[in-house]
Formats: sequence, structure tokens, C-alpha cells
Amino acid sequence: MGAGGSASERAQEARRHERELREQLRAAQREARRWEAASEGERKVAAQLLMLTRRGWRLLVDRRWPGTRAANVDMLLVGPGGVFVIDVKNWRAAPEAGDGHLTAGRQRRDGEIGKLLAVTRVAEGALATLGLSPVAVQPLMVFAGRSFSGTLGRVRLLGEREVGPALIAERTRLGPAMVRAIADHMEQVFPAYEASCVPAERTGAKPSASCAPCASSVSSVFPQPETLFDIDGLRDAAMDAARRGPIEQWMTFLHPDQVALVRRNWAGPARVTGPAGTGKTVVALHRAAHLAQRTTGRILYVTFASNLPRVQSTFLRTMSPAVVDRVEFRSLHSWARKFLSERGITHRLHGGRAEDAFSRAWMRYGRGSVLSVLDPSPRYWREEIDCVIKGRGITRFEEYATLRRHRRRTNLRRPHREAVWALYEEYERVRAERGVHDFNDILSLALAEARARPGRSPYAAVIADEVQDLTLVGVCLLHALVGDAPNGLLLVGDGQQAVYPGGFRLSDAGIDVRGDRGQVLRTNYRNAKQVLDAALAVVAEDAFDDIDGTRIAGIRDVDLTYHEGHVVRSLSRTPAEQDAALLGALRTRGEASWPDSALLCRSKRETDHYRRLLAHAGIPQCSLERYDGHPVPGVKLGSYRRAKGLEFKHVYLPDHTLTHPCTSADEDITRERDELCRTQLFVAMTRARDTLWLGAVVRATES
Repeated sequence: MGAGGSASERAQEARRHERELREQLRAAQREARRWEAASEGERKVAAQLLMLTRRGWRLLVDRRWPGTRAANVDMLLVGPGGVFVIDVKNWRAAPEAGDGHLTAGRQRRDGEIGKLLAVTRVAEGALATLGLSPVAVQPLMVFAGRSFSGTLGRVRLLGEREVGPALIAERTRLGPAMVRAIADHMEQVFPAYEASCVPAERTGAKPSASCAPCASSVSSVFPQPETLFDIDGLRDAAMDAARRGPIEQWMTFLHPDQVALVRRNWAGPARVTGPAGTGKTVVALHRAAHLAQRTTGRILYVTFASNLPRVQSTFLRTMSPAVVDRVEFRSLHSWARKFLSERGITHRLHGGRAEDAFSRAWMRYGRGSVLSVLDPSPRYWREEIDCVIKGRGITRFEEYATLRRHRRRTNLRRPHREAVWALYEEYERVRAERGVHDFNDILSLALAEARARPGRSPYAAVIADEVQDLTLVGVCLLHALVGDAPNGLLLVGDGQQAVYPGGFRLSDAGIDVRGDRGQVLRTNYRNAKQVLDAALAVVAEDAFDDIDGTRIAGIRDVDLTYHEGHVVRSLSRTPAEQDAALLGALRTRGEASWPDSALLCRSKRETDHYRRLLAHAGIPQCSLERYDGHPVPGVKLGSYRRAKGLEFKHVYLPDHTLTHPCTSADEDITRERDELCRTQLFVAMTRARDTLWLGAVVRATES
């Protein structure tokens, strides 16, 4: 067939499609005209929305507002794109939105926005029992007979012509079963007015129990399947559907029990904690979207790891694209540098020169001191300066001499502390002489600036994820940006997953989260029971100090929701044999599993080895340093620390039993290092959802 014939066929198909759409629109308009109580404007808009019911949407028209005597809700629309609370306006004057106000004919109509937001909050509360995040419930004002497109806060403003295409373009949030269940639930919460119903004899349809327009008149044109559901069953179905999808989709899943935390109003700083796998990061992301919809200021979302902000930004864009530009994702140090630049504060971060300054200070004041008797390696003492002295903002020896060193086990007597202080002062002298700053200096400079000029913060709220990995100075900096404002500061994290030395208590930062502002999640939605049991066995004997000052046992009470996982232990006699076993496990599980898999290593050297191994075997890979939250075709590869805040269906941990060689003569330092290694391994193991592969090289002992 020639090109002309092909074009002719396409043109005929397009005309057939156009005729079908026109017939559907005429049918929808006929049905809309039968609604006796609806205004002409509502009928016109309803005709547009009825077209969506062929695409799996459900429309409820003229519903009662719960808790009021006569107030009504024009329309509720439930579909793949979420739940939309719709207010239809048929104004003579053209609407305008600007400077935060809605006007028509030079008259302000902000009260209409307030009413729509109020009923939207009612809908959010009604749907919280089904586990629907507030970001999936959107207020929509539609102007009959108008062409319009805009936003006012979280309210979307659309004309009659724009509403259909805009809703069709919404990303898919809900499956067909969820749409039906939510629509049925909303019919009960928002009952129909009797005058809204279409008499059965006009449609030929059997009237429903509620006599709702969507259940009678709409079904006569586009039949909708009946649905019976129970809330628990719906929750389980939603979780199973999320598990079956890509791991990136699972990582934005919100369980109904978590919705209350997302929507809660806190009178001041708040904290959400809980064991690994309880969904703390997901709650934080939904909370960021929720606050962005309800405030005019920006939301700052920070974490310690530099790779996580890219991933979290992608997840939020997937969940709630309308607000992603209102939320700023940053690692704490990158944000602090930007903050200093914006305030005109001179700073010169140079990690290499700062490290050299410490090496010179160690040669002069550390290597021959009493410190080398406890541990001849400078690493422990560099951590003491970074995490204890500078991390806590200590500037006088008198403070350090009596300081309780959280998460540091060795008992430093006064001569040891004097030696540490001398090392610290020499390091600071050499560093200042070279005119460079280290990472702790950046945070201290930012904190001083924030305290010197308070009230200039552009942020309505600050959310800190993995807060246990921050220093005290870092937490004080975030607190200084929003103070004790209601809903201002949310700290999310778990002390058991602290993978860096040192620590602090929230009381040291002047932050009080007692009472209902300290929430604990206790249900693990991520890990299969077999995976979690294996991980907990590693830290079973390691009690830890949480940042609220509580001493907590290594094994905590947790409710499990998933029992279908596998733990595979692979013992090899040589490293080469282990490499072969690892490649065999990856190939056996199959190429389709690789995008949901991660190979995690203790060190950069090990990571480089397995990068070469995968490349030689022809297995595609993506470094966690570059991973941005979008699905990728290969296995994710990176360190234990870079995997924090992430999760994968399948995790492979080669050489997982290796420990760092001990050079310390002090038993407490050795014990501290061993505990830190176990914590890091625990974090890596709990990244696995379905499958955990544990490799180890066990060399035969000589007889």
C-alpha cells in the first residue's frame, strides 16, 4: 500500500474516533441535563467529567457536606489520578488569580477558596482510614463556560474546557479496585441529596441504595462494576500491589497507619522514630508534600548523605509533582555552603588540605603522646575532634574536660583529654594558617549566621531525615531556621542506625519533643521476617543510646507484615569462589530482577572490585553515587553508607563477615569499633525487602 493509502486510513480512523467522542459527549450531556437539582453550569462541567468514566473514573454530584445542615459539595471525582473535590462556579465576571487572591468583577472571592479547602480537609480525613495520602486529594475549582488555568495555593483553577484534558494527564495513583472502593466509601461519607437523583424511569437503570447520580444515571451510560470491600482487605491489596511494582514505586507507598502522622498538627518541634523498615522516610516525604500544599513558604528537606536528596526529590516528584518545586532537597553540608554564599559569608572548604593539617598536627602533638598508648592510629582521634569537639561546637577545654561523650566507649581521663585538646588546637592553628575550612567549620559558620540574623529564614518548615547521623551543631542549625514554630521542625531517624561515631541528645540542642510530639512507628512494612531476623541477630547484644537519651535494647518489639522472604548464606573457600557464587546468584535470579537489586560493600576498595567483576561478567550496574531514584536497568552498586535511606527487593552482601583490623590496645576502643561495624552491617542487611544474599570466605584451618 502506498503512503497515501496509509495516510487515508489514519484519517478515517481519526474521524471515527472523533465521531465516537462526540457521541459520548452528547450522551453525557443528555444525562447531565436530567439532574434536576444541578445548575446549568454544573451540568456543563458534569458533561465534561462524565467523559472520564470510560477511563475508569467515578463521579459523585451534589453531595451533602458531613457535619452541616444544608451545605453541599458540587462534585467529587475519583479516578486513576486520585480524588478531586470540585467546586463549580458559573460567574458572570471572568475569574482572576493573582497576588494570592481570587477575584471576579473586581470583587475578592477568597472565601470560596476557604470553603473548598475546608471540605477538602473533610475528604482527607474520611480517606485516611483507607490509607490514602493527603497528596492524592486535591481541591479543584472549575469555571463553567470559561477557559482558564491557574493555581492559588494548593487549589487548582481550571476552565470548563481545560478540566477534562488536565485530569486525563494526571499520573496514575490508584488502581481500579481502589477507585471503586474509595468512590463507594465517599458515597457513604458524602450522602446524596434526594433532589440530585435521576428517577429510574428516565434512565432505565435500577436505582442504587443511596440514589446517587453516579450510581444510577452515570451507570446507565457507562456501566460501572459493583464492588464490595472491607477496609483491611483493601489495605492488604494496596500493599501487595505496591510490592509487585518497581522498587521505586514501593518506596513511596504509605500505609494507613502512617497517614495520621502526615496530617498531624504539632505545636512545636516533633520527632518520628522507629526501627528499620517502619517507613520513617516515606512519612517524611509525604509530610513534606502535605506541608507544601498548606503553606506559602518553602520546605527544606535535608539529610546527611549527599546522594539521598536526588533520590528523594525524584520520589516526591512521582508522588506530588505539583509541589515538588516548593520543597528543597539538600545534604546538610551543601545547603550550609549555599546559605553562607547567599549571606555573603566567606568560606573555603578544602577537605584535602584540612586532612593534611590534621596529619601535621598528629605528627607534632599526637604520635608521641599518651593518646598513642590507647590507639596508635590517628583515625580514632580525628573522629574525636570531628564528632565530639567540633561536632558539638565546643570551644573551651573546660567544656570538654567534663563532657559525656555519647556513643564513645573508652574512658578518657584528664591527661588524655588534655592531649586531645592540644592536638585539636594544633590542628586548628595549622588549618587557619592555610586558610581552609573543614566540614564542621561550614556548619558552625552557618549556625553563627543564622543566630546572628534570626527571622530571615525563607522556610516554613524543615525536615531532617536520618537525623541520628547529624552532629549537634547541624541539628542546632536546622532548629535555628524555624525555632519552635508549630509544624516547623520534624526530625526523622533511629539511633540504632547511626553509622558514624559520636552522638548527642536533643536536649543538648534545646529541642523538646516530649508527649505527642515524639512518635514511634512500630510496624515493619519493608523486610520479610527471615531478613529482619537475620539482621537483628547481628545487633542483638548491642544496646544503644537514642538521641532522646533513652537506653534501648538491640532487639525491639516490632510488628511484621511480610513473611515471604529468603536469606541465602553462601560460604566459599577463596575470594574467587565467592565471586563465582555471587555471579551465579545474580544470574539465577534473572535479568528481570537486576533493576530491583543492590550489591553493597563495606569500603571503596571492595566496591571497585565488584564494579570490575560485574563489568567483566556483562551485568549492567548503576553506582549509588549516581542513582537518582528513577528505575534503571542494572544492579545498584555502592557502600553500606550510601545505601542508607534506600531499600531494594534483593540485596547481595559479599564479604559480610569481614571486620577492620584492630590496632588499638584499649578494649573499649576495640569494642566501639566492632559495634560500629555491626551497626553498619545491620543497616545494609535491612535494606533488603525480599531476598538477602550473604557471602563469606571461610578458609580451612591447618590441621
